[in-house]
Amino acid sequence: MKEVEHDDGRKELVLVEDASKSSRDDDEAGETRPGVYNIVPPQIKFDLSRKRVTLEKSNKYLEWLAKDTEKYKNHHHRQKDDVDETRDYKAQYVEPPLKPSEKRRIYFGRETPVLAPLTTQGNLPFRRLCVELGAQVTYSEMALGLPLLQGQKADWTLMRAHESEITPPAFNPTAPVPRGYDNSKDLKFGVQITANAPWIAIKSAETLTRFLPHLRFIDVNCGCPIDMIYKSGAGSALLDAPSKLERMIRGMNTVSGEIPITAKIRMGVRDDRLTAQKLIERLALGDMDIRNQIGAPGCAAVTLHGRTRQQRYTKAADWSYIAECAALIKQYNKTKDSLQDTIREAEENTLPNGGHMYFVGNGDCYSHVEYFEHLDNAKVDSVMIGRGAIVKPWIFEEIEKGQYLDKSASERLTYIEKFARYGMEAWGSDELGLNYTRRFMLEFLSFFHRYVPVGLLEYFPPSLNDRPPAYRGRDDLETLLASKNYKDWIKIR
Repeated sequence: MKEVEHDDGRKELVLVEDASKSSRDDDEAGETRPGVYNIVPPQIKFDLSRKRVTLEKSNKYLEWLAKDTEKYKNHHHRQKDDVDETRDYKAQYVEPPLKPSEKRRIYFGRETPVLAPLTTQGNLPFRRLCVELGAQVTYSEMALGLPLLQGQKADWTLMRAHESEITPPAFNPTAPVPRGYDNSKDLKFGVQITANAPWIAIKSAETLTRFLPHLRFIDVNCGCPIDMIYKSGAGSALLDAPSKLERMIRGMNTVSGEIPITAKIRMGVRDDRLTAQKLIERLALGDMDIRNQIGAPGCAAVTLHGRTRQQRYTKAADWSYIAECAALIKQYNKTKDSLQDTIREAEENTLPNGGHMYFVGNGDCYSHVEYFEHLDNAKVDSVMIGRGAIVKPWIFEEIEKGQYLDKSASERLTYIEKFARYGMEAWGSDELGLNYTRRFMLEFLSFFHRYVPVGLLEYFPPSLNDRPPAYRGRDDLETLLASKNYKDWIKIR
């Protein structure tokens, strides 16, 4: 489509391609849309649904994993203080048949604010808007591993990226970076998946790296609190299954080629039992019984959301706990170096980021002041922003400029207009495409109305969890944008 301005000043989106053929038909024919990448042809999805795609790496690795797991179970159920039994297990240990290829280096720093993976709202039009406003790292919406392997269109659609997301992120050459990092080969877009079994995660990783050419990393969601995901053994249920999660990370890292593997976790499942510190140690160094034989799992970065599953989003994020974990990450990176003795020095192709694991904090960041405070006080490498970006998408612009930006009502309406335009470009301008755009725009407005203009604030910095009383804006449009009534959202739409 192309935007055309008429003589009377009215602007209109018109099709520049064959109008007799809808954009949705183009997708079914496997033709790429302008500016959209990672579109998987329908034939591949069909072959996946019929189990015609052979995943040789995954099959070979899973065969080894089944044998090794059986040995480990036999060892685990014996006397743990029996030195002879431990030696016997280590003597029987066989290395996996494959080793991870040399991973592409990634970078997180002060100048790389991260847009969180947002279910339903983290769609391509919204990510495109945030990248335009300064977001440096983006994630797809969370996809389920098994539907990906089954070739389901809905989950593969989540893997699409806009051309602005496959450009290199911001980079400070004076900052410490992993050895071998090449910013020109880096990109902003990564995908997030979840699975309840290692074989699903491992096969999904090989499938994604085979059919998606533009990926920064593959992230494993270990924090989703939704009951349906948790009860299936995926999402935040993995917080209480460190062995399973480690097997996932190791296997995915082995079959994913040059694409790094990362993880996003919460502090724990329950408020009275925080497990993130032990889990981070497991992801950084690996299980004690095998870390000397096989090394670290190869997790390139960990993102910690400062809440438990039990809290959902009801309490403020615990950044003091995030700071404790950040200090542990630094210790683990040093410990990892000390484990690489001269006799068994870790091979370069098994280490993510040259042996350095990044740590990203997440939770309630709503201003550039909080962003830089978290970097300086919690000592995280970067900060991930979720709901704050939906309420105030220009938070990335504030971080870049280091100041509050008092956006007028007309400027904010422009962002809604851009979302509508990007939505029609992504989903089409026919009836079905318009319905998609309307649906996700209303969801966007259900957060967007919470923004209180800087000129009306009583104190700084503003808090994401504040719910101000109804107020009259500086003009009628500002008052309308602040309305909590869904009928007003429909009027804006």
